[in-house]
Amino acid sequence: MAHRRVLVDTSIIIDFLRKQNKKKSYLWRIKENNTCFMSSVTLFELLAGAKTERHFDDIKRITKWIESICFDDDIAKIASEILKELRAKNDIIDFRDIFIGATAKCYNLHIATLNTGHFQRVSDLSVIDINEISE
Repeated sequence: MAHRRVLVDTSIIIDFLRKQNKKKSYLWRIKENNTCFMSSVTLFELLAGAKTERHFDDIKRITKWIESICFDDDIAKIASEILKELRAKNDIIDFRDIFIGATAKCYNLHIATLNTGHFQRVSDLSVIDINEISE
């Protein structure tokens, strides 16, 4: 797999956090050959779901090696365009996924997700086929 700049969705990080053997996670395999980023919306989702001190420690470790991209005015503009487009097709997805997709589009990043159904609805978004990531 060629080296790419990849925005990892929350689902990819949750898969990593849940795996006993981290080397078997999608995130580990993506990180081996790509530069990874996450949206600040993903960070929000992770922190909102954290229940124990260990969860918070795991998130802190991840943020040291995956740069978080802050939601800003440029991303908000792209997100509003995505929402309008999806609304016109009566094909709305969760706002958080719209924000994450807008982040990928704004920074011209590929997106890695286990929730391809939502992100494939966003036009001109490069969604990585998880099956192409070798074990």
